[in-house]
Amino acid sequence: MADAGEDPTVFTAHALPGDPRLWATVTNAYLGTRVYHDTLHVSGVYNGALGDTHRAILPSPLNVQLEASAGTGEPMTTAFVLDTNTGSFLHTLEGSSFRASQRIYAHRTLPHVLAFSVSITRLATGSRPITVRLRSAFRPESPDLDLHWGPDFRGARYLYGLTLTPEQPGGLQQEVHMLWTPVPPALTLGEGEEDRTWEFLTVVGSSQAEAQACLAEALQLQARGALYTAHAQAWAQLWAGCGLDVVGPLSLRQALRGALYYLLSALPEPGIPGYGCHGLSPGGLANGSREECYWGHVFWDQDLWMFPNILLFQPEAARALLQYRVQTLGGALDNARNLGYQGAKFAWESAGSGLEVCPEDVYGTQEVHVNGAVVLAFQLYYHSTQDLQLFREAGGWDVVRAVAEFWCSRVEWSPAEEKYHLKGVMPPDEYHSGVNNSVYTNVLVQNSLRFAAALARDLGQPVPSRWLAVAEKIKLPFDLKRDFHPEFDGYEPGEEVKQADVVLLGYPVPFSLTPHVRKNNLEIYEAATSPQGPAMTWSMFAVGWMELKDPRRAWDLLERSFANITEPFKVWTENADGSGAVNFLTGMGGFLQAALFGFTGFRITRAGVTFDPMCPAGVSGVSVSGLSYQGNKLDFSFSEGSVTLAVRTRARPWASPLEVELWPSQDRLPLCPGHKVSFPCSAGRIQRSLSSEAEAASSSKCPERNV
Repeated sequence: MADAGEDPTVFTAHALPGDPRLWATVTNAYLGTRVYHDTLHVSGVYNGALGDTHRAILPSPLNVQLEASAGTGEPMTTAFVLDTNTGSFLHTLEGSSFRASQRIYAHRTLPHVLAFSVSITRLATGSRPITVRLRSAFRPESPDLDLHWGPDFRGARYLYGLTLTPEQPGGLQQEVHMLWTPVPPALTLGEGEEDRTWEFLTVVGSSQAEAQACLAEALQLQARGALYTAHAQAWAQLWAGCGLDVVGPLSLRQALRGALYYLLSALPEPGIPGYGCHGLSPGGLANGSREECYWGHVFWDQDLWMFPNILLFQPEAARALLQYRVQTLGGALDNARNLGYQGAKFAWESAGSGLEVCPEDVYGTQEVHVNGAVVLAFQLYYHSTQDLQLFREAGGWDVVRAVAEFWCSRVEWSPAEEKYHLKGVMPPDEYHSGVNNSVYTNVLVQNSLRFAAALARDLGQPVPSRWLAVAEKIKLPFDLKRDFHPEFDGYEPGEEVKQADVVLLGYPVPFSLTPHVRKNNLEIYEAATSPQGPAMTWSMFAVGWMELKDPRRAWDLLERSFANITEPFKVWTENADGSGAVNFLTGMGGFLQAALFGFTGFRITRAGVTFDPMCPAGVSGVSVSGLSYQGNKLDFSFSEGSVTLAVRTRARPWASPLEVELWPSQDRLPLCPGHKVSFPCSAGRIQRSLSSEAEAASSSKCPERNV
């Protein structure tokens, strides 16, 4: 959907931002760093006990800057480019006689590998040597690891050590092993040479054997001249498999591409075995050292703000995030027990063990709504994939059941109101603590318990009667006079709130609201929400106004998110004034949901994926490619006049034949692999085929349909 002359995929600058926090990040599922930063992080490697737990700092051999040698005698132009197509950062120096380029990337198919290359190309006739400098600030030390030198291996230096302090008293210290290519102070294109490229590798593993094996694999690719090519091809395949674009302002298209790029960067490459997910933190893997970006902890941000986007594009990665919650269930069980409750209470801030590692007790004790976000992620995954194996054999059912047990032990019966109350909680609005009956939290309680009961039936498990009794009778505060939902018992309109809270009811939390109540909730809380609140907030207001078919207000609210995007590399900050977490994946996740679920009206339900498309003001078309649903890959696009749907492939042998049901006509059209269906813009649902047309959907003779 590109406009002529506009490329939203490449971000270019002639100088780096003055604030190094806003420099581009290069990450994959295992390693992350900011360009020209002295620190890199390893997924799941933390140092410090409980409330002091933070991502362990490993010194970064990639902190090398390309410079022209003194005395070149010619003016040089400089460019810094983040190329989202190839997942790489490029620094170029160019004069009249030569061009020198440095490319930095976190390898897409070798997640234990970070790399940079330097290329020199002669541009003018002549044969004199051309030299560039490499300024390195590498120091083999860390405040978090007891590091030691080991013997060189295949030309690489070797540093290894243990974290200083385990997360749990008596726990194991984590092992880190790093091999890297030593970097010379200068590189020279020799006399008579036209061009040359040098490659430098950094490899990190959890053992010497793993690091050596990963280096050997990288060296094999390097010997064939295929190290960067394999990385770039993997990114090309990723973009060919999923995308999100609009016909609209370039700033919006760049924001969407940048947010999707940074989120995809954090995910494992599909099909690579042996990846153990350690969750997604608000600032991503490049950030999270002590005192920054929430120390690399995992919050509800992963489950509520990032997960829905990941699920629609990369269900394998979505499952890996759910497995992180399964792996940390033991810590969640301990958290509940330590608070005097049954079941599991997932940590407000989680690291390796799942025990609460929030430095301040009030959040860890009161923000129980994280439990509801965790279960909602499992629910969306189940409805989207029908992957019963995760629940039967891989621990998913244990998580859902344990959260249900927690809710039932945490609520209190009020004889006066004949309702269950949930007292002493902090809602997403962290300006209010110790409140009773947060409506957002209580709706999640209801949702968790109803899903647990439905899942139990599907699995042939007994359904405790208390689950449905609590779901039916939990108090959901509502003001009949003003026709809106008070945030909690005693809330008065106008009290300032920190961030999106009640407005999350309807989306992303499934909850039925009349249009009038939805509108009142939006208007009352928009007026009361702090302008200093975090980035994801305004995206959810935009989704609400899109539900209500108000394109101007939807655009106005969406535009407020843009204050959190920094130039030139589209790095988000948590707060509009630039403070808080950087590379704020949470804000990007909310923004992506505004497009992926707001523009389209997508809602993942047990019966299918419903849609109700609407373009906000200034946007005349939307294209979503590579949606995953029940083993199928689909493309969905619409303009103001029509919708086009196509099943691109059946990505799994067990994939269900699909159809689209249009509303209100209830016409059903088969969705046939390789064919398109177009119809006037309307609401409807993508669902498993309910008719004999399933056979037609499997047939190569299935024609294109225009309704």
